Amino acid sequence: MQTLGLSSAAAAVGGAAQEARAAIAEAAGPTTLGPDPVAVRLTVNGLRQEITIDPATTLLEAIRGELGLTGCKEICDRGACGGCSVLVDGKLVVSCMMLAIDAEDRRIETVEGLATGDQLTALQEAFIRHDALQCGFCTPGLVVACTALLREHPKPTLEQIKRGISGNLCRCGTYTNIFNAVLDASGQPVPADPAPPWPANGGA
Repeated sequence: MQTLGLSSAAAAVGGAAQEARAAIAEAAGPTTLGPDPVAVRLTVNGLRQEITIDPATTLLEAIRGELGLTGCKEICDRGACGGCSVLVDGKLVVSCMMLAIDAEDRRIETVEGLATGDQLTALQEAFIRHDALQCGFCTPGLVVACTALLREHPKPTLEQIKRGISGNLCRCGTYTNIFNAVLDASGQPVPADPAPPWPANGGA
């Protein structure tokens, strides 16, 4: 009985000590990283890699500069244009506004990881078929955003498409063709362009 009593007391003291340490850690706040580089493990397109980076490195900088995947573009660098869009655990994210250390051990997909070898996705094929690009600089981000949209809404309405890519800017204004590409990729009819008000042969 005496041994049992001592064991119980020790367990109680040990539990109290653990709670005290947890309270101290919580009061102290998160662990400070830096100024020296830190090792970060990123899983990008199914490949797990470890890189050593400054703690202030954005996910965009890590993907482009450290991993050499240049599909996501640095354009506005303030989360306003969607050119750097990637998927993190299936959710659409502007990678210029996320620290790489916050993406550690999470599933990251870039535009390079959507196709299977040389086999493009139905959406990528539709982008080509409907000429849904001009300069192409914003296209990778738009393809990623539209991929996220189709995963959430396999048969999206035109309004859902507009809302789904509202965070992505196309300076060339190819939105109509992008809408058509998404409709086509989802197996829905694409509205026909209205006939021009002049003869197709110029009246000759």
